[in-house]
Parts: sequence; C-alpha cells; structure tokens
Amino acid sequence: MKKKRVLVVLGGTSKERNVSLDSGKACIKAIKRLGHTIITFDPAKKGFNEIIKLKVDIIFNALHGKDGEDGHAQSHFEYLKIPYTHSGVISSMHAMDKAVSKKIFLKNKIITPKYFVLNVLNYKNKNPLRKLIKKNRLTFPVVVKPTNEGSSIGVRICKNLQRLNFETKSLFKNYKNLIFEKYIKGKEIQVAVFNGKALGAIELKPKRSFYDYKAKYTKSAKTLHIMPADISKKKYKEVLKISEKAHKSLKCRGVTRSDFKLTNNKFYLLELNTQPGMTNLSLVPEIAKYKGIKFDTLVKKMILDASIDR
Repeated sequence: MKKKRVLVVLGGTSKERNVSLDSGKACIKAIKRLGHTIITFDPAKKGFNEIIKLKVDIIFNALHGKDGEDGHAQSHFEYLKIPYTHSGVISSMHAMDKAVSKKIFLKNKIITPKYFVLNVLNYKNKNPLRKLIKKNRLTFPVVVKPTNEGSSIGVRICKNLQRLNFETKSLFKNYKNLIFEKYIKGKEIQVAVFNGKALGAIELKPKRSFYDYKAKYTKSAKTLHIMPADISKKKYKEVLKISEKAHKSLKCRGVTRSDFKLTNNKFYLLELNTQPGMTNLSLVPEIAKYKGIKFDTLVKKMILDASIDR
C-alpha cells in the first residue's frame, strides 16, 4: 500500500464532538502504524474550505452527528475532489434524517416501528399529541426523538401522554422536527456492514433503561456485549441479510451499522448509522475483530476504499 498524506477530520461542532475526538484519536494511531503521514483537521476551528491548502491524498472522516454525517462535510469533500471514506452526500443525508430513511426502509419492505413526524410549527398550532397518537395507531410507551441526531441524543421513552407532552415541549426548544414511534421491546441487535457485506451481529444488554449515550460510551455503564448475538443461526443470517439490504437501499458506501430490536421473531430496524464509532468501546471494531479483522486492518480497508463520487 503506497504511503499517503491522510487528513483525519475529527471533532466538529455537533453534540457528538467528544465521541468524534475519541474515534479520530484511535484511527490516527492506526493510520500512523500503517506508515502514512497524518494531518488532523477540526471543522470547529477552521472552515472546510481550508482543507485545499493542506495538499492531502485522502480524507478519513471521523466526524459524528450534525455537519459530519448528514452530507454537509461530504459535499465539501466532493467539491474539493479529494477521495474520502464512508458514505457520500445523498446517502449520508438520507440516513441521518430518520423520517427519510424510514420511508426508504418501508419502500424496500424492511420492517421499522410505526411512527409519525411533527414539525414545531404544527405543534404550536395546538395539534394535540393525543389525536396524532390515535390517528397513527401508536400505543404507549412511545419514543420521541429528534429526526437528525445520533448516539441516542435527545431520545425519550414516554410511558404516558403526560410525560410525552412534557418531553415534546422540552425537545422542541432545540429541534424543529421530532419523530414519534412505537417503543419496541426485545433484544438489542446491531450489525456492521462493510462495502455491502455484513461482518456480523452483536447483542447488547444495557444495565440502564435503554442503550443510551452513557450505555454506549462509558465503561461504568457496564453494558454487556454478546458477540456473536445470542440468536438462532437462521435469525442471525436473516438480520445480516436485512442489514445488507438496508445498506444497499440507502446507497451507502464503506462501513455502516444497523440497529435492530428483535421481538416476536421479527427484526425492527430502528436506524442505520453511516459514521459508526471507532472508539475502544465501539461495536464495528468489536464485530470486525470477531471476524478476524484487526483494528489496523479495518482502518486500512477503509482508506483503500476512499473515493469521490460516492
């Protein structure tokens, strides 16, 4: 592999900045071990247009959240015509917007929880949630969350209408669009896909009420990771196949992670992440390791896959 000047883009301005910094640092170490020259870039400190001055061969995108995995950063990389990792502009934008991705999943016959989307303007017009819940045939508990956040930021599980009204009002102070969906009990299963091929499925057993931000990123949360997922061989193959279908339906590239709930023998796809974490607690590296792919090898494969027109 010819040695390159690799720009690792990390940090950024989203609420997932700290996770991005951790992902970026882990990948920087791996890229250095691979013998490449490293340059780091934090969009919180400089504009993306500054990248052109750095004369790099490849961009390794280690951003998470808003402006990093919603097509914004990717549009700059495409404009600069510098090969970059992970998914392209449109697929990133569609995956980040839960309302759009759900429509695409349903169109491709992938099961996802019942839902509806509400804009803050409609909410202010006194459109009562009670009527919308009934109209969309949702039953409690109901999950309410922003349409465009990751890492379970802003996710609220509400057991009754009073709680739902309170959380909705609170979330609308910071977000324009919220998605409301039926809460699905069951096993938490997540699948890593690389270049259209599923690597494996892991099961998570959080000690907390659900797999929230702390459960994902802090050792003290003591989330139990079961690799491979404790399900039958038939169901294991099935969830891998659904993940590949979801990856393809959104026209993703590189690595993605699909998050499922398994209940009543059915897999419900909650969302697909185009910029999964690469920290020491992250699931994609853990799944890859079980498959015999070391962290450095995974990073190497991601660099080799970098391109434009993604």
